[in-house]
Amino acid sequence: MNSIYDTNSTASSASSEVSFHGGSEHLKHREKKHREISEDDTPADRLTKMLTSTSDVASHTSHASHATVGMFSPDVASKVESLARELSRKTTKDGSQLNCEPDEGFDAAAIIGSFVRDADEQGIHIRKAGVTLENVGCSGFDASALEGATFGNILCLPYTIYKGIKAKRQAKMKQILQNVNCLAKAGEMVLVLGRPGAGCSSFLKVTAGEIDQFAGGVLGDIAYDGIPQKEMMKHYKADVIYNGELDVHFPYLTVQQTLDFAIACKTPAKRVNNVSRSEYIASTRELYATIFGLRHTYHTKVGNDFVRGVSGGERKRVSIAEALAAKGSIYCWDNATRGLDASTALEYARAIRIMTNLLGSTAFVTIYQASENIYETFDKVVVLYEGRQIYYGEIDDAKDYFAKMGYLCPPRQVTAEFLTALTDPNGLHQVKPGYEDKVPRSAEEFETLWLNSPEYQQLLADIAAYKTEVDGARTKEIYNQSMADEKSKGTRKKSYYTLTYWEQVRLCTRRGFQRIYGNRDYTVINIVSAVIQSFVSGSMYYNSPSSTNGAFTRGGVLYFCLLYYSLMGLANISFDHRPILQKHKGYSLYHPSAEALASTISGFPFRMIGLTLFLIIIYFLAGLHTNAGSFFTVYLFLTMCSEAITNLFDMISAGCDNIAQANSISGIIMLSISMYSTYMIQLPSMRPWFKWISYILPIRYAFESMLNAEFHGRHMDCGGTLVPTGPGYENVAEENRVCAFVGSKPGQSWVLGDDYLKLQFQYEYKHTWRNFGIMWCFLLGYMVIKCVVTEYKRPVKGGGDALIFKKGAKRFQLKHDEEAADGASDLKDKYSSNTTSTDDDETFADMKATGVFIWRDVCFTIPYDGGQRRLLDNVSGYCIPGTMTALMGESGAGKTTLLNTLAQRNVGVITGDMLVNGHPIDTSFERRTGYVQQQDIHIAEMTVRESLRFSARMRRPQHIPDAEKLDYVEKIIQVLNMEEYAEALVGALGSGLNVEQRKKLSIGVELAAKPDLLLFLDEPTSGLDSQSSWAIIQLLKKLAASGQSILCTIHQPSATLFEQFDRLLLLKKGGQTVYFGDIGENSNTVLSYFERNGARKCSAAENPAEYILEAIGAGATASVKEDWYDTWCSSTEFVSTKNKVDNLIAELSSKENKSELGEHPSKYATSYLFQFRHVLIRTNITFWRSLNYLMSKMMLMTVGGLYIGFTFYDPGNSYTGLQNTLFAAFISIILSAPSMNQIQARAIAARELYEVRESKSNMFHWSLLLITQYLSEVPYHLFFSAIFFVSSYFPLRNHFSAKYSAVYYLNYSIMFQFYYIGLGLLVLYMSPNLQSANVILGLTLSFMIAFCGVVQPKSLLPGFWTFMWKASPYTYFVQNLVGVLLHDKPVICKKKELNYFEPPSGQTCGEYMGPFLQRATGYVANPNATENCAYCIYTVGDDYLAHISASYSYVWRNFGFYFAYIFFNLFGMVVVYYIFHVSGFTFPNPIALKNKLFRRRGNKN
Repeated sequence: MNSIYDTNSTASSASSEVSFHGGSEHLKHREKKHREISEDDTPADRLTKMLTSTSDVASHTSHASHATVGMFSPDVASKVESLARELSRKTTKDGSQLNCEPDEGFDAAAIIGSFVRDADEQGIHIRKAGVTLENVGCSGFDASALEGATFGNILCLPYTIYKGIKAKRQAKMKQILQNVNCLAKAGEMVLVLGRPGAGCSSFLKVTAGEIDQFAGGVLGDIAYDGIPQKEMMKHYKADVIYNGELDVHFPYLTVQQTLDFAIACKTPAKRVNNVSRSEYIASTRELYATIFGLRHTYHTKVGNDFVRGVSGGERKRVSIAEALAAKGSIYCWDNATRGLDASTALEYARAIRIMTNLLGSTAFVTIYQASENIYETFDKVVVLYEGRQIYYGEIDDAKDYFAKMGYLCPPRQVTAEFLTALTDPNGLHQVKPGYEDKVPRSAEEFETLWLNSPEYQQLLADIAAYKTEVDGARTKEIYNQSMADEKSKGTRKKSYYTLTYWEQVRLCTRRGFQRIYGNRDYTVINIVSAVIQSFVSGSMYYNSPSSTNGAFTRGGVLYFCLLYYSLMGLANISFDHRPILQKHKGYSLYHPSAEALASTISGFPFRMIGLTLFLIIIYFLAGLHTNAGSFFTVYLFLTMCSEAITNLFDMISAGCDNIAQANSISGIIMLSISMYSTYMIQLPSMRPWFKWISYILPIRYAFESMLNAEFHGRHMDCGGTLVPTGPGYENVAEENRVCAFVGSKPGQSWVLGDDYLKLQFQYEYKHTWRNFGIMWCFLLGYMVIKCVVTEYKRPVKGGGDALIFKKGAKRFQLKHDEEAADGASDLKDKYSSNTTSTDDDETFADMKATGVFIWRDVCFTIPYDGGQRRLLDNVSGYCIPGTMTALMGESGAGKTTLLNTLAQRNVGVITGDMLVNGHPIDTSFERRTGYVQQQDIHIAEMTVRESLRFSARMRRPQHIPDAEKLDYVEKIIQVLNMEEYAEALVGALGSGLNVEQRKKLSIGVELAAKPDLLLFLDEPTSGLDSQSSWAIIQLLKKLAASGQSILCTIHQPSATLFEQFDRLLLLKKGGQTVYFGDIGENSNTVLSYFERNGARKCSAAENPAEYILEAIGAGATASVKEDWYDTWCSSTEFVSTKNKVDNLIAELSSKENKSELGEHPSKYATSYLFQFRHVLIRTNITFWRSLNYLMSKMMLMTVGGLYIGFTFYDPGNSYTGLQNTLFAAFISIILSAPSMNQIQARAIAARELYEVRESKSNMFHWSLLLITQYLSEVPYHLFFSAIFFVSSYFPLRNHFSAKYSAVYYLNYSIMFQFYYIGLGLLVLYMSPNLQSANVILGLTLSFMIAFCGVVQPKSLLPGFWTFMWKASPYTYFVQNLVGVLLHDKPVICKKKELNYFEPPSGQTCGEYMGPFLQRATGYVANPNATENCAYCIYTVGDDYLAHISASYSYVWRNFGFYFAYIFFNLFGMVVVYYIFHVSGFTFPNPIALKNKLFRRRGNKN
């Protein structure tokens, strides 16, 4: 039989898993032979047919069933699992034969041989390649210690620019990797070991060709079976895959949708047995889901940290299955077991082993806490120390290599931990006697020994030999042939994508529909808000007059439609998809531009639903032209403009690196759209320096065509604009009066719509369909640019970790000095000394817990799918001071749920007893316990020291002197070895503290609070390497020794870590207890329990934690016959635990419970004023250091002010000037919309931190979060609005005297700022998330802006809506701003604004118009003329103010109203936060109510 590694199979493929894939109804004779099971078949042939056919054949049924295509029968699934278990234990050094026990003739070797034979016969082979690295190095900018920026940098801008240029010139390169050599043959697994910062991730990225992030470039030679890396990346990038540490998926897609999409993108054109595409996808998915235990999650959302979905462990398995579906031949897995429990981590390693064995693929894997079982699945190991290679070779030889140097592996320490410990000067080392001064300590010493070792020389010889064996030209030929077989018809020859571009677009579009359906709440909110908006606005413009009085209103309706959908396009800006796009780009699933195009296509139908309903309602309510041609022209151009502007914003965000950038640029674009649509400022009034803007935006062309559709051929009666009218003018001839309206003609009592458009806007009807072509140019142009930018721009900006120190702090200097002679001895001193142990003991001396915590029969139930689901089932236990209790179980067993329930952090139906010293817990419980969460959530702008001090001040009683609290914080910093970065800012991942430093800070924050009851920790070692984990557990051990009670969940403990705990609480799925009791010396107590009750014997070399989890059937595919919950309930240990709990309660409850906090302990440790002071200081510090936020705010105000000021520059004294002045004030107020979006994006982060962590510990009162956020925003808004005032007010060249300008400043730059900061926060605090807040804010603003009297004067509002005009605060802001600008301003009409008519013969114009002008506004420009009288509608600005229901006399009345609105916002902010986030109020779920109703009906029946 052919070996899997036989050279005959090297030719390539559609990867060999195709051999597993399903049958087809229309197979030819040869394929038919494979599907028919006969008695003459060998077992191998029979199983091959079972796996390469649909499940109807696998189940031995003769009829086809489409419903089961691609689904494995339970029998087949169990056999695949059996095969998987055998394959996972085989490494390349075991040879090609598989010896698994025959199960009913089940011969795994024959089956695999049969798979490969089938593929070979049909010309489909396995594509695979080895990897060689020779003298590889990489470097980047040295960003290990940077200085943080503050708002002071903006205030000292010239100096900041000078410093930036100087720093750029002096930037040094840092060597990240150097002199790395490696040989990994096809089918081998290589384990990459090293501490965080050693260069493990960089090694994987360099190997995978992800090298664009390394500023200093990559040195050395990297080849894939003779193909140089540059060529590999250009032509065969799809075969080299880097899988990052973090799981990023579209949270609203289900597991099945996620996997199906990845498989569909890589479905080859040539498939085994010519199976159909759908069968291939279904059966491949079944295979991966069976191996990784995901079949039960098919219809569950993947979810993320904020969207509920599968568990963290299951999400990691989805990531792995998706990466494998990408069908690479070389994989680089970066810390892929992070967050997995020990059993699932082992299953992951074994699954990768299966893939390398089946497909001959090559895998490089970094794992931070690798158990011995995981270690043994690998072939080779590479050890890195500060970027230097100190070992590479077979896994079995690694210990011996370091033993020759003098290092011994301590008993029960796993090999991976031993190897990693060597790279840590403070690690656990055991040195041979006599070798104390000979063993290497520093990275340089280790590297020197490696480079001079025979093992290194052998590696170089092996690389040289391998290079002579492989033929690069032959490899390329095989790759080219295989990729040609895989590619769909029509795919470019040079493309490394499997599908054609349009097939990729089709798949991405389908996925887009699935994403929208998965998150349909957002779409529903959008549609509902559009309908509400259309009803409100439509009724506001209800039956607009058909006379000239309604002309401006009709234009306003169409403008509002365009503006509303422009705002919706702005609200759709999102960067959530970027990390997923980056991942899929690395997997070569599809062109990034295909996703960009597909997102437009998939969103279009849903946008059209809202737009269609919106237009139908508003169009007919407003009484626009009821003509089919007019309606559909408006519909067409509104649709095209909406799509063009949505694509414009998408294009801008595609070119930006973050959402703050995108929002600031989009804010300016939105201003342009608002002002240059020609509704606010018409073409003749535009200044030449900005006029070009109107030509490059689509809204102007759409608006022109929509106005043409409405006004073409329309005869508008003069209505109330006929001049002169009234007493004394009853019998005047037509030629002696005129319509006082643009486009009027002497002696004509109506105005033609076309004349109005031509004079007012310079619009002509003949442009309508020219504009249609222009709109297509905009739409396609924006779309093409968006696609091109998305295709070539990196979706996520990369970069290494950098510590950022507080401005002015003593910067952390790296101690590595190449020329220092004593560098090694310093490290030796550091290594050999253990100076902190006595200090630790002193620090923890007064950390003794004061109470025994007991829980009895705790159950936790949540509503689920209309019913109830129990997550915890009668769990009992206790924590005694001075002990450490480990809480373990597989992923999804309920460990975190139990921890949250005991810590009073869960919301649901909780039953059972939770007692402290036998008494019920009181209100002080939360702040007297420490809870270290799994997620390390901190304020990015605070330093480590500031974070600890804040915790100490807030959570320790107020009577303790501040100096004592701060002194204790310094001790915590020393104990946790955080001195080096105590002044560093927390920052974001990648630009701030690394994973280990964050975890230490999370622990420190809780220790600084000095909990006197209990310390909860949720997976404190997750994401850490073995050395950091050991340090954390040792710290906890010291805490316990000082008398603290500790309850800690732990995922992947090594044997040495596991044995540090005193007691174990073990849970199985369903939250059921499997064991609670002592662990015992060398884990003897717990092991004897399981061995006595039916589990196999645990060998001395095994990790007890892994053994226990295996025994109870933990893991993705594991299962056991015993019910360990029943075993526990009937055991003597259960009885003794129950008795112990009852005895503790009885004994402790009989004692008097004297609390240090008195009889009525308070919820908070400090007073409200004390909290207010320190929370305000903290919030102000975070603002001062949020440079990006403040910069974007300042840019918006400065650029916005200049833009508005110079758009409406010197509007003059004409009638159009009055309108332009009104719109200048109006648009200044609209600028509050993007500003409020910025406020909300900033405030949501503070809200999430408080709700997730600080509120749970009762750190400070919730109202302070709101108040301090408001107060901290105010100073910056006052400063920036002053800049805005100067930029926008003075260019209007209007009323420079202080009595006007100062009042304008007071209204806009002070009172308006106080108002809208509160409004933005009020809307945010009533919303569940930021996206909803944006939609609600958009709806609220559109209401207030629509009814403020600008777009529709009060005189034209239907009577019902006048109350909204009175209620809208924007009404009063507009009145005051416009009142100040136009008061006492003389009006001098331009020639085109004058209306001409003839006076009766014998009268001058002045004589004829005298009686009329005594009771009406306006003046006659030529009073002494006897013909061609020129009438101007207004004399002074106050006349225009009266027309819009405003007056300068209202200024101080309105000023009083402002206070009412400002205080309403502040009061409302507090009230809504209490209702939605404190009281627990939620809107009833309609689906749950419906299910409940149906169940009741069913019960009655």
